[in-house]
Amino acid sequence: MAKTGETGMRVLFVTSEIAPLIKTGGLADVSAALPAQLHAMGVDVRVLLPGYAQVLKLHPALDQVARVAGLPGEPEVNLLQGTLPDGVPFWVIDCPEMYQRGGGIYQDEHGQDWPDNALRFGLLSRVAALLGSAATPLAWRPEVVHCNDWQSALAPAYLHFAEGAAPCVMTVHNLAFQGIFPSAVVPELGLPWDCFKPEGVEFYGNLSFLKAGLFYARHITTVSPSYAEEIQQDELGFGLQGLLASRRGVLTGILNGIDNSEWNPAADPHIAQPYSAANMSGKAACKLALQKHMGLQADRDIPLLGMVSRFTQQKGLDVVLEVAPQLLRLPVQLVFLGSGDVEIQRKVLDLAHHHPGQVGAYVGFDEGLSHQIEAGADMFLMPSRFEPCGLNQMYSQRYGTPPLVHATGGLKDSVVDCNATSLARGDATGFVLEELTPAALLKTLQRAVAVFQDKAVWATLQRNGMHRNFGWEESAAAYLKIYSALLRV
Repeated sequence: MAKTGETGMRVLFVTSEIAPLIKTGGLADVSAALPAQLHAMGVDVRVLLPGYAQVLKLHPALDQVARVAGLPGEPEVNLLQGTLPDGVPFWVIDCPEMYQRGGGIYQDEHGQDWPDNALRFGLLSRVAALLGSAATPLAWRPEVVHCNDWQSALAPAYLHFAEGAAPCVMTVHNLAFQGIFPSAVVPELGLPWDCFKPEGVEFYGNLSFLKAGLFYARHITTVSPSYAEEIQQDELGFGLQGLLASRRGVLTGILNGIDNSEWNPAADPHIAQPYSAANMSGKAACKLALQKHMGLQADRDIPLLGMVSRFTQQKGLDVVLEVAPQLLRLPVQLVFLGSGDVEIQRKVLDLAHHHPGQVGAYVGFDEGLSHQIEAGADMFLMPSRFEPCGLNQMYSQRYGTPPLVHATGGLKDSVVDCNATSLARGDATGFVLEELTPAALLKTLQRAVAVFQDKAVWATLQRNGMHRNFGWEESAAAYLKIYSALLRV
């Protein structure tokens, strides 16, 4: 990959998942795309992640580069090295008893959190801090350690007590998940009891990984400017709003980007026919293909609404299901893809069963189908109660599929509501719901369907979205600016 400039800066990017090696959500996409963009900008970035069975299966010939200390009383672990497809080097912590097991990376086969998650991700944090300190066994030593979410959030605490420690950036992708464990794990993790206090890692009598990161990191980032403000308030602060407000001087919201090569309707191998802002004819073929695939009536003129989401209340699915009967009378077609809450899954499948030809649903995950929905739907539904950043609303705009979103977090920051003012400015890209209630959602959807009937305005809305650039260049530059500032202190 050609570099756009050499910075000479060394950055260790620490994550619990990275696409395409291991993925449960958006963190994996960010962990792949941001280091790749930094690498393209000339940053000497390396990724550190646990040695899950899935990762080692995909890379069976990794080179051992070091033996590093594990947790107190535990044996040393191997550090293995490989290279990602985009040229970014990565290190894997090879500890079979911690990471090579059935089920998922955070939960077992029954959906229960692994009981030793504190130790599993404490090890990830401890190795990250070791590599970022004077005690590292490697010749390569980072100038900045960049941690992500609770799974690596103890690293700033370990670094605080280490000699020659690199400054640490802590990125919060979702504050709702904090890594909270009983205080008994503190000595097992090798943390000094001196840090187990409100001005440290203690959180209502427990140990909070995320609080540790927020307290000890030199700089904190979140994945959108609006979310950075929201988490300083009671509603979305999840008990950490006071700490975050006290650190607002080193708190920055940076909107995530997307991979423009993977999400490109002009060259997407998953969709029925390619298309672009200059030639939208292929989108109609994608709609007909999606209708056929999901068992819907083939109809070019009926609005087709798509939703790709975890099936949880956070995503507003319960509100969508509540207004579905009125929606279907407009009429519209609905397509759902996702999994999660068992009761929501049942309701989605029931809706599809009782409205054959008008509602299609697939419970599970299908990467190809997610692309087909982005391309084949006329609108994309994303009325999340809260959304730190969100990516699907960006994919949708790139695919000429105007999103309907709730005005929260990254959704608010990345979608411009279609109204007289924004149409006059020429920057309308979707529909923004100011409050998430059934009545407001239905009213906004009715407004969107009315705009859909005006083909000229709708085509303008589509092109506006497709011309926006949600690539990682600007966001990576913002992170690089933060790294540079830390090194100047």
